[in-house]
Amino acid sequence: MKLVVLDGYTENPGDLSWNALKEFGDLTVYDRTSFTESPLITERIGDAEIIITNKTPISRETIDKCPRIKLIAALATGYNVIDYNYAAEKGIPVVNVPTYGTASVSQFSIALLLEICHHVGHHDKTVHEGKWAENIDWCYWDYPLIELEGKTMGIIGFGRIGQAEGRIAKALGMNVIAYDLYPNESGRAIADYVTQDELFAKADVISLHCNLTPENAGLINRENIAKMKDGVILLNNARGQLVNEVDLAEALASGKVAAAGLDVVSTEPIKADNPLLKAPNCIITPHISWAPKESRRRIMDCTVENIRAFLNGKPVHVVNMK
Repeated sequence: MKLVVLDGYTENPGDLSWNALKEFGDLTVYDRTSFTESPLITERIGDAEIIITNKTPISRETIDKCPRIKLIAALATGYNVIDYNYAAEKGIPVVNVPTYGTASVSQFSIALLLEICHHVGHHDKTVHEGKWAENIDWCYWDYPLIELEGKTMGIIGFGRIGQAEGRIAKALGMNVIAYDLYPNESGRAIADYVTQDELFAKADVISLHCNLTPENAGLINRENIAKMKDGVILLNNARGQLVNEVDLAEALASGKVAAAGLDVVSTEPIKADNPLLKAPNCIITPHISWAPKESRRRIMDCTVENIRAFLNGKPVHVVNMK
């Protein structure tokens, strides 16, 4: 059995081990291949039977040119880079890692919020630059500081990650409301479910944790921003395409949206002409909510179990077949 990891560096930059995958056969690991369609992808797959990818695309053309593929494993929850429908037509299961980053992603979302509220990084920088030592007062702050207790957190997408964030927000003294297509009892124990428009109208902080679908692409747009409170804070470490970036940049410039904390953008890596790069009060981090070692270890462990289950004839976490 031949296995190929096409883009393993972000999953394992050297602090984890691929050894568990070697028990299944001849393993080749590439740090990076291509994030766009490229002949190099089929060249590196060759006659491998198990393909492991994070963001390297597996297209219909690649599947046709590599007829020995028996399994495609995504090193992530998302699998949109794989033509999973065509893989199903060819009888190739696509498996993913459905749950690994609940703690890390919810924690990071709150970290973005706390940075917006206190600008810890900025104030640390000014102290090291000498501003405090030269200050005529015993303290100073360059931005308004925000206390969260009593404010309302509105979470769109109230699954595992959204509920984990909701529990943290409640611990900070916030009121929590949520919008989700499928309300459940565990969610009701944390938040009050409301309609999407109610959430837009009532929330002081809006946090996105929903999947990206054709229906909610560009959800944060000029029309919906107009429904929000003046001075609302927006958080997004779900999917960048949930946000119309031009509309958000305009809302930040006008002050309608007081601040945004984003770990994702529509095109990644970010393009130099992304309007949010010049927008005021906009924190952008490079899609790292998922990346603590503990989280990445869970990805590795689940991928190993996905492959083992497939080879034992009892595949799990299959996303493209009934």
